[in-house]
Amino acid sequence: MACRISIPGGRSRLISNVPPSGFPVVTVFRNRSGMSLAADDLGDPRGAPVLLLHGGGQTRHSWGTAVSALASRGFRAVTLDLRGHGDSDWSPDGAYGLEQLRDDLVDVMAQIEGQPALVGASLGGLTALLTVGTARVPVARALVLVDVVPQIEMEGAMEIRAFMTANPQGFASPDQAAEAVAAYLPHRPRPRDGGGLMKNLRLRQDGRYHWHWDPALMRGAQTIDALERRAVLEEAARNVAVATLLIRGGRSRVVSLDGVRALQLLIPQCEFINIDEADHMVAGDANDAFNAPLLAFLDRTR
Repeated sequence: MACRISIPGGRSRLISNVPPSGFPVVTVFRNRSGMSLAADDLGDPRGAPVLLLHGGGQTRHSWGTAVSALASRGFRAVTLDLRGHGDSDWSPDGAYGLEQLRDDLVDVMAQIEGQPALVGASLGGLTALLTVGTARVPVARALVLVDVVPQIEMEGAMEIRAFMTANPQGFASPDQAAEAVAAYLPHRPRPRDGGGLMKNLRLRQDGRYHWHWDPALMRGAQTIDALERRAVLEEAARNVAVATLLIRGGRSRVVSLDGVRALQLLIPQCEFINIDEADHMVAGDANDAFNAPLLAFLDRTR
């Protein structure tokens, strides 16, 4: 059973009881400009909330078993599709800067009862870091960054960009998309078919399958000054006062150990876990190894 309630400022949300089957409830949040932001909500509605933010080009379905593990532990796990991704609205003006993502996150948190722990991978991690570090009052009880720091390695970041922009004409089939993923992530076992990718693909009117994110996301990224963004994120990191955990993929080409040390100088209370067998997409590469330190940390910071 679900109902929509009004939120001051013109926003609204769906309130649902989590079904006993353990399947997530799809919730729609509204940001300050009326955009719809889709989320899955799983676990005890009265449990300590954990808000998970995926990386660029991913969706709310990118966390493997982490969401069900959190729910089983008594948390309320909310996984959000960032604007322009998955089932969330695309920005009408192509605005996908960290400031817009931060404002969306602030609006979503205002519609969740209790102060959440924020878990962000890559782009979602930068959004969470900026949100916590620029807030005038505490907005989160804990922060988990998944393979992202202000001092990212540009070569690794450009590899991700190259993958995301490699097939602008889409794919003839989900299997063809799976082949592209296998070539990009050769360390992962190749799926037997491309059906598992359908949460990340959409069949468009041209009869081809496209990644389900707004292409304007990458066009906007071309205008970002990397040094300026790093300075903004480093200043935000200096202001982070909550318990913080950085989980790095040991094979990551995006986060170096120098980047880890630089973050720990900015956030002295930042704990660090290195997962040797994981690449940049840690939760997808080594889900069990990711879940264990995540749950242990969040248990201590409820």
